[in-house]
Amino acid sequence: MYIHVNGRNIEITEAIKAYVKEKIGKVAAHYDQIQGIDVVLTVIKNPSASGKHIAEVSCKTNSGVIHCEEAGDAMYASIDLLADKLARQIKKMKDKNLSSDKASIRTDAVASADSDDETEEIAAVEE
Repeated sequence: MYIHVNGRNIEITEAIKAYVKEKIGKVAAHYDQIQGIDVVLTVIKNPSASGKHIAEVSCKTNSGVIHCEEAGDAMYASIDLLADKLARQIKKMKDKNLSSDKASIRTDAVASADSDDETEEIAAVEE
């Protein structure tokens, strides 16, 4: 698994890169189906804009792509918010993929109806 960190209108320092890899790496450790993560950090240079520091991530997994985006007044704050949001979405995807192995309600109802018919037949034979 790889983590790429890119910047728009910002120079990516080693401190920022290490912080992103630490925060996003913790999230990636929870799910082993992640193939790669691309992080883009952007700074809007308009003085009247609020939420000037934007962090976005694209997380490629075996079952699809998760895309998150967060904005904040400081880059480290937006990275923290992004890591929390990505953790929630990965947990949701993981739960969805694990629960898809279970049988549906419709097939469970048919199976229980068949077993009820068999018990009635056995009771009739015993009488």
